[in-house]
Amino acid sequence: MARVVKDWKKIHDPATVIAALRAELAEARTVASTAEIMREYVGTAKLAVNELQLPKWVHEPKSAKAPGVPKIMLSDLHWGEQVRPEQIGGVNAYNLAIARKRLRTVIETVIDLGKILDPSMSYPGIVCPLGGDMVSGNIHDELVASNELNTMPTVLDLYRHLVPAIRLLADTFGNVFLPCVSGNHDRDTKKIWSKDRNHTSFGWLLYQFLAAAFADDKRVTFFIPDGSDALYRIYSTRYLLTHGDQFRGGDGIIGPLGPVTRGEQKKNTRNAAVGQDYDVMEFGHFHKRMLTARLRGNGSVKGYDEYAADNNFGFEPASQNFWVTHPDHGITFDAPVYCDAAVKRARQPDWVSIPATKSPA
Repeated sequence: MARVVKDWKKIHDPATVIAALRAELAEARTVASTAEIMREYVGTAKLAVNELQLPKWVHEPKSAKAPGVPKIMLSDLHWGEQVRPEQIGGVNAYNLAIARKRLRTVIETVIDLGKILDPSMSYPGIVCPLGGDMVSGNIHDELVASNELNTMPTVLDLYRHLVPAIRLLADTFGNVFLPCVSGNHDRDTKKIWSKDRNHTSFGWLLYQFLAAAFADDKRVTFFIPDGSDALYRIYSTRYLLTHGDQFRGGDGIIGPLGPVTRGEQKKNTRNAAVGQDYDVMEFGHFHKRMLTARLRGNGSVKGYDEYAADNNFGFEPASQNFWVTHPDHGITFDAPVYCDAAVKRARQPDWVSIPATKSPA
């Protein structure tokens, strides 16, 4: 705020004017310094990919025999949303109790997979991208009416369950690196903003709370950019993490594969023009596991819902993507992690059959 010189007789005195200007400059510097400190605190000061200080274990091989870096992508949790089984033929159900159980199942399965792939657990750490749509949000009237909790208590509930999940990953794998992007359901605006997208997102706020919770834990590192994409690398494989809501269109035959492929090509061309090339794009949003050489589409923790059923989308069980990035071979082991615990299927009755009869002579 500009200072007012009350003594009008001195308003033209050079010494008085210089003193006032110096005071204004000092105040401006203080405000700017405070803003920079806050940006450092929440982990978003370094936005350019070439300035991001990745933990060494993410890009420097531990040893020649190391199996690589495992990764579990968490996206599209839609925490707080309810899916009523009676409205979708009984193929899925979802609420807070189920969400908590599914998150626990995913983390436990990842640990089991890690032990199967390398019983010695000699991994340098694990990467856990948080890909947006972490909460259901109130972006549609039907969600306002049917969500189990309103948005703020939902964020708090998810925070209370993600903290022990991340801590368990750190205790098991030694280190955790979490690149984070916001989704479209996370927003607190009527339509998603291009300007200040993340600063109008409850997902972004959740990530800041998580980063603050682990601020004193050197095993856990967050990367929370202010834009819609997060660029990072594991060894020599360069990843771009985005939510996927910017890809629109598709049809009933190939689904979202067409718009995602076209969108990825445009994104890659844009990035290459400014020296931010990448090898693999990972995304969520479509609740569908899609894998190609350059694409890693994630499933969802919520699973099949009323919207998918009304639009005649193909059924897909709730799942999240797990894979390993090797220092020499890139992506190697790749598997879905199903969010529901395995249930032994009951033996199906034999099909009705009519025995063949001999034709009359």
